[in-house]
Amino acid sequence: MKRYIAILLLLTGLVSTARAREVFPINEGWRFFFKSEKTSDNARHVTLPHSWNTDPLAQGYWLETTGNYQNGMYLPVEWASKRLFVKFYGVQSVADLFVNGNYVGTHRGGATAFTFEITDKVRFGTDNAMLVVVSNSYRDDVLPTSTDMNLYGGIYREAELILTERTAISPLYLGSEGVLVRQQSVTPEKVEGEVEVHITSKGDNSCMLNVAITDPDGIRTYTKRQRAKLDGKPVVVPFTIENPALWSPDRPALYTVTATIGDETVTDSVTVRTGFRAIAASTADGLTINGERIPVHGVTLYHDNALSGGTLAPEDYDADLRQIRTLGANALRSAVIPHAQYLYDRCDEQGMLVWVDTPLHRSSFLGDVAYYAMPAFEQNGMEQLQEIIAQNINHPSVVMWGIFSRLWPRGDDVTPYLKRLNDAAHALDPSRPTVASSDQNGGINFITDLIVWRQDVGWRRGSTDDVILWRNQLQKNWSHLRSAVSYGGSGFIGHKSYTAQAEPRSNWMPEEKQTRFHEEYAKNLQNDSLFWGIWIDNMFDYGSSRRPYGVNGAGLVTLNRRECKDAYYLYKAMWNREEPTLHIVDKRRRLRDHDMQAFRVYSSAGVPVLIAGADTLAMTEYAPFQYRSDSVAMRGTVEVKAVAGELRDSVTILVGNVLKPKRTQVLRRTAGPQTIN
Repeated sequence: MKRYIAILLLLTGLVSTARAREVFPINEGWRFFFKSEKTSDNARHVTLPHSWNTDPLAQGYWLETTGNYQNGMYLPVEWASKRLFVKFYGVQSVADLFVNGNYVGTHRGGATAFTFEITDKVRFGTDNAMLVVVSNSYRDDVLPTSTDMNLYGGIYREAELILTERTAISPLYLGSEGVLVRQQSVTPEKVEGEVEVHITSKGDNSCMLNVAITDPDGIRTYTKRQRAKLDGKPVVVPFTIENPALWSPDRPALYTVTATIGDETVTDSVTVRTGFRAIAASTADGLTINGERIPVHGVTLYHDNALSGGTLAPEDYDADLRQIRTLGANALRSAVIPHAQYLYDRCDEQGMLVWVDTPLHRSSFLGDVAYYAMPAFEQNGMEQLQEIIAQNINHPSVVMWGIFSRLWPRGDDVTPYLKRLNDAAHALDPSRPTVASSDQNGGINFITDLIVWRQDVGWRRGSTDDVILWRNQLQKNWSHLRSAVSYGGSGFIGHKSYTAQAEPRSNWMPEEKQTRFHEEYAKNLQNDSLFWGIWIDNMFDYGSSRRPYGVNGAGLVTLNRRECKDAYYLYKAMWNREEPTLHIVDKRRRLRDHDMQAFRVYSSAGVPVLIAGADTLAMTEYAPFQYRSDSVAMRGTVEVKAVAGELRDSVTILVGNVLKPKRTQVLRRTAGPQTIN
């Protein structure tokens, strides 16, 4: 503990003149060592964000353990009359904080921010020691208890110190900024709502509170000054804005809300951004924003990439959003847990719709337990839901709260708990609908406002055409539900063969199978009026140490973001109206042993012309934006070119004269398929 590095050496003169709160990043100077090392003598110097798992593909070497983070800070004696808080934006998954050897508190949940006050634990005018004990081991009282995504561990997002006066806007309220904007009525003529300000004080019974709202053009549209009573309850300030600029995907108008404390001078100030829009959903009109139907074309976004692992930086989020935009998607789902605030800030600015999940999730592994019917589990789920809503309520891009994902209604009855979560979400935020992802029948589907059916007929069983039979049954029996659909399947670009695999192979997940699955689902489900949205699982492959190859390969793009799979271009052709698409399918399969070859092309630039060697092949439209050629005889090296307007695409293939793959013995199936994963 004596070897920590001082990270804050501030001049006394600068501190003495400060009146409003000051925020100091504490991302540098940390020393890390595993708890199993028993001593900090060999601690590594690290900078936040940090995780002890850095390779998403570290299959067999994945660490679920406990690590210690130490840091030190010199606190000027001039701060003795103030208050000091420490805020962490993400620690995975359980964090215990100690200051100068004194226990401060515990936070359980790896994706939400949390704040502790350390005023009474520090010594001013001298050095102080901070220790954060972090565990990413699975626990039955910390959600999620079932997932196939990697929980990388560590302090994987930023941290900061917050210095305030004795009376301040509270940094302690559920990890939020302490200023929550609640809209109540939104029309093109008027917005009515409340600004909820949480104030904490040591010694004062009241304070002067000022609230100001500024429109997207920088014009102040509302101000309020009032004496606030400090009785432990939040101060609620009603507001009305005439002729507002409403937020929408096409016009993401953002307002600024500033709350300040002080009579003659400002002693504390917090500014947040928000937007005003009316969200509604019905079986007739689907999902509407400000009364306008928005056909949702969404993708599921997980929480890592090949370069950064789980410690995603702003540049990573920017790059992912650019690729999602290029695809033509207008919505993203934060799978299992929330993303960093930076992502939602960018979604606010770009008009991207967001579904934020809470971590009540079941993976496809039969041995997992997603719901533990015990008070500690249920309390943690409720606490994480409250934190998620409080921390993200000001984001206009967030249009729905996810309550659960793919739960099994077997064993202990989970529905009473789901109803409590759903009621809590409505109480905390009546302005947004709740949503769930379900692959089961029964009453579990009638709890949330919206339901998204996770469908995979034709992937492991049956035919992809069976999805139409399912769709018709849904229309017949459950048409009153406000339904969307999600689907996806694994496809690895390295699993290539120049000849078709006649027999099943273990862990063989070729891209061709994924492509065919998406083609048929797109043909059968896109633009179906029964569904308010289509969600693709997933946008990118993600690290999964529990799966073969250490990765879930269901993404449209590889984990390293370098290669787009064929299915990516299918949705780009369907969804991106600004940038036309022309793509020859299956270009990576360049060795082919059959003389007769047929080709498929995705085009949003009109009917393509396909030239194979010296032959021009007729293309027919199989489904919207999907074109197929007749079979043609060819041999040797052949260049295949597609032309549509000004767009060009090409591939050179070798037909015949290639080595045959080794035939492997496969056990003959004598019974129906057994799901094991």
